[in-house]
Amino acid sequence: MTGRDRMKMTLRFEQPDRPPHWESMFELEYEAFGLRFPDRRAWATCSATEKQQMIGQCMEVYARIIERYKWDALAVFWPWGDPDGIVAALREFGSETMIGSIVGGGIWAIECINDWTQFSSDLYEHPERLHEQAETMLANAMHKVDIVVDAGAEFVFLAHDVAFNAGPFISPEHFSELVTPYLARLVAHTKDRGVYAIVHSDGMLMPVLDQMLSTDPHCLHSIDPMAGMDIAEVKRITAGKVALMGNVQCNLLQDGPDEAIRDSALYCLEHASPGGGYIFSSSNTVFPGMPLRNYEYMLQVFSEFNEGRA
Repeated sequence: MTGRDRMKMTLRFEQPDRPPHWESMFELEYEAFGLRFPDRRAWATCSATEKQQMIGQCMEVYARIIERYKWDALAVFWPWGDPDGIVAALREFGSETMIGSIVGGGIWAIECINDWTQFSSDLYEHPERLHEQAETMLANAMHKVDIVVDAGAEFVFLAHDVAFNAGPFISPEHFSELVTPYLARLVAHTKDRGVYAIVHSDGMLMPVLDQMLSTDPHCLHSIDPMAGMDIAEVKRITAGKVALMGNVQCNLLQDGPDEAIRDSALYCLEHASPGGGYIFSSSNTVFPGMPLRNYEYMLQVFSEFNEGRA
């Protein structure tokens, strides 16, 4: 079974041979392979020839990641949101691996607010200003979705952090006015283009989970355990409606110990994988500074779980 097949079955809530696995980003390429992605600042000023060389560097790293860690999908994160990167990844890996892209900045979210005082003031005194900006952000994001889908992306990872560990960044009432309608339109646009929509947010989403689900994405990431998100409860609510991805606790992948990493990985697998609809991954990304052996130990637990079910 190919990774593409595994992903499609999972997103249809069918039971594949094993849960799929991939990460939204992997930034330990030097520790793992002695290679480096091109400097992220270089893309804006490189020539066309340099860009193709840099894309080739990215594909070399992606090939190592997919081969060693058995990724079933790849959201091309370097070059970011670039159709040439999508085309190259499809050419190299698309026969077996589901290829997608990442689009952010499409709705009001924590990372989109530069002046919290002004935002808070406008929220109560001039909401029309925030809605006007929301329309602009949405239009820009829809355009980015079109670009990567036209290049061949099979899914779009819609990345917007709308919650802190303590809860959503605005009240559920304000969320229903300022976030949910725009996210729903972004998800609908993505699905209308014939591709899968994966919605990402860290943080405690339970107070607005019903609103997030109402936007009808194919999958929700990251089910953040550091914020108290219990994947067993979320699976109970979402089973057969929205697939889930993530929940292996990132601070444990940073600090260990092995027993805690094992417990977190097995909790996800035992509670979320039955019946399909679960993609195994960390609760964020494989970020710089995470000990590589901890990520690899997480995958060892994953392999043992899969062998036990064979």
